[in-house]
Amino acid sequence: MSDTAILPVDERHAGVAGNRGRVFLLFSGVVLLAALSLASLLFGARLLSPAAAVDAFLSYDAGSAEHIILRDYRLPRTVLGILCGAAFGVSGALIQAATRNLLADPGILGVNAGAAFFVTLAVGLLGFQSIDAYLWFAFLGAILVAVAVYALGAAGRDGPTPVRLVLAGVALSAVLGGIGSAITLLDPRTFDSMRFWSIGSIAGRDMEVVKTVAPFIGAGLVIALIAARPLNAVALGDDLARSLGANIWRARLLTVIAVTLLAGAATAAAGPIGFVGLMVPHVVRWFTGPDQRWIIPVTMIYAPVLLLAADIAGRLVLFPGELEAGIVTAFLGAPLLILLARRKTVSGL
Repeated sequence: MSDTAILPVDERHAGVAGNRGRVFLLFSGVVLLAALSLASLLFGARLLSPAAAVDAFLSYDAGSAEHIILRDYRLPRTVLGILCGAAFGVSGALIQAATRNLLADPGILGVNAGAAFFVTLAVGLLGFQSIDAYLWFAFLGAILVAVAVYALGAAGRDGPTPVRLVLAGVALSAVLGGIGSAITLLDPRTFDSMRFWSIGSIAGRDMEVVKTVAPFIGAGLVIALIAARPLNAVALGDDLARSLGANIWRARLLTVIAVTLLAGAATAAAGPIGFVGLMVPHVVRWFTGPDQRWIIPVTMIYAPVLLLAADIAGRLVLFPGELEAGIVTAFLGAPLLILLARRKTVSGL
C-alpha cells in the first residue's frame, strides 16, 4: 500500500507540491535557526560582536566580561531555547494528530499546567530547588493531567470530542494555575525564585539545566519520529486505522510517552511557555500537508525558530530590559487561537 493511501483523499495534495518543496522548507528552517542562534548569542542588554563570540569559543578568557556573558549566560540560553522550542512544538504536533484536534497543544490541554503545578508543589511544599529533583514531578504532573483531561473529555455519549477536550484542558489549567499561584504567594521566598519561571522564560539557566533535560527531550524527539507514520493512520479515525492494519494503542502509547518527556522536561526547564505547540504545527501543516512524517521533523526545526525569535524580541522591545519569551509567545498565539476557532475550514490532519 502506498504512503498516500493512508492520507485523507481531499488532503493528498495539500501543502507544498512534492518532497522537493518540503526538503527546501526543512533546509530553509535550518538556515534560519542557525541565524537566530547567532543573534541570540550576540543580542541583549550588552551587544556583542561576532569577533568576540569567536574569541569566546576559541580562546576563552575567564577575566573577560564578554566571554563570561556569552559562554555562561547566552550559550545555555540559546541551547535551551532550541531544545525547549522543539519539545513544545513536537508535543503539540503529536497531541493534534492523536486527538484529531487542530486546537490542541500541551498548553491548551493542560499538560504544561500539570507539569508546572507539580513543580510548584515540589519547590513550594517539599523544598526542592534543583531541577534534578523536581524534573520527575514535572513528568508526573504532565501524565496525570493528560489522562485527567482525556477522561473528562471522553465523558458522555459523544466521546472525546475536540471541544470537550479543549474545555477540560482550559478548566483544569485554570484550577491548577490558581492553586499554584496561591502556594507561591503564601511563601514570598518561593515566589521570588519561581517568578520568571512561572511566566515562561529561558533566561537565567545554566548549562547544568541544559545537560539535565537534554537526554529526556532527545529521547522524546526520537520517539515522536517513530510514532509519526502510525499517527497518519490514527488521524483517519480508529475504525479506518484498524482496517489499514495500524496498531492504534501502540501509536497512542508512543505519543503519551513522547509528550510526557517533551512537555515535562521543557516545562521544568523553561516554565509553561504556551502556544508554541499550537502555532508551529498548524502553520507547518499548511506547507507540508497532513503527513506526520514531514510535520514532526519540520516542526522540530521551526518551533525553536519561533521560541528564539520570541526571546530575542523580548530582549529588544524593552531594551536594555527584557520581556519574557512566554509573554511574547502568548501575545502572538492568542490572536491565532481566535482565528483558528473562527475559521470554517482548517488544514486537515
